[in-house]
Amino acid sequence: MRLILGSASPRRRELLAQIGLVPDDIRAPDIDETPARGELPRPYCARMAREKALAVACGDGEVVLCADTTVALGRRILGKPADAGEAAAFLWALSGRRHRVVTAVAVRSGDRLWERVVETVVKVKTLSDAEVNGYLASGEWQGKAGAYGIQGRFGALIPWIQGSFTGVVGLPVAETATLLQAAGITIFGECV
Repeated sequence: MRLILGSASPRRRELLAQIGLVPDDIRAPDIDETPARGELPRPYCARMAREKALAVACGDGEVVLCADTTVALGRRILGKPADAGEAAAFLWALSGRRHRVVTAVAVRSGDRLWERVVETVVKVKTLSDAEVNGYLASGEWQGKAGAYGIQGRFGALIPWIQGSFTGVVGLPVAETATLLQAAGITIFGECV
């Protein structure tokens, strides 16, 4: 089976490498990622992963892996900020609070689809002006849901998480490995 990663994210490639997988091809889907009016974070994220998996071409003997990560502050979806102003607003909203990071994974082979949604609770310390401005200046917020990446500098501002660290980064590896094995990808020398 050939593994097709339906994502241009270098973080997702790195996480796959942790479990010994290198995609045979990368085919980033081009879909509308706008949340539906009133759509909640978990169903939104699951829908995005599913739509991405269905949008990527998948030939015989191929397994497509797609994922979507969003930051949920209550019922509010904090996606990728459009600019530094929106990133600052997201960071201030997260300051001193707990929030959820939702990552949905969809794996497709032929007409079969396997899906899983993983939620992790993340606590951000109360941020100072210097911390917010310094993080914004680093540029690490760009292209990241909720305007932060836990695997970078912002990790120093997160005192604890409850759940999957790799899910917060963008691909929960334990759950992803299970889905890929169900689809016929060999990990640790065997498929389920």
